[in-house]
Amino acid sequence: MPRKLLKRWMPDHEKIKSHPHLNRLFGKLLHEPNLLHLNRRSVSGAFFVGLFMAFVPLPSQMIFAAAVAIVIRVNLPISVGLVWITNPITIPPMFYFAYKVGAWVLNTPISENNFELSWEWLATELAAIWEPFLLGCFICALVAGSLGALGIRLVWRLHVIRQWEARKKRRLPVRLS
Repeated sequence: MPRKLLKRWMPDHEKIKSHPHLNRLFGKLLHEPNLLHLNRRSVSGAFFVGLFMAFVPLPSQMIFAAAVAIVIRVNLPISVGLVWITNPITIPPMFYFAYKVGAWVLNTPISENNFELSWEWLATELAAIWEPFLLGCFICALVAGSLGALGIRLVWRLHVIRQWEARKKRRLPVRLS
């Protein structure tokens, strides 16, 4: 686990607790130690929150990820950092895939229109595809978040088992034949 490396980059908890805007908004919730700790529950929960929020089609995903991380008491920087998998390069394929998933679940035909960067195109096309798009985003968010959280728990568990085995080998007395 890159735990020591991540700990070096974590912000100071006192700095976060004393931030005036965050303190006014979240108050005593900022005093939760899991917001910056690296333990299995906090990190796996942060993966769920961050990957879930990455599929939320809103421009303020980081703010929502931070708010949810603070409320459910999981690692704040990891939650916010994972939202960055959606960027101008990855958003179109991710959201198109989500739309296709939603269309498949609802059994509706996939609209194959040429993309045009205008408000008029967005208003007309979004009005036609909003149901499969939002359903697909929700399904992809649940699957990505769940797989991320389960994957982290599995990797964490395997790492702990390897550490136990290494410790056990170090403690065994050396037998001379």
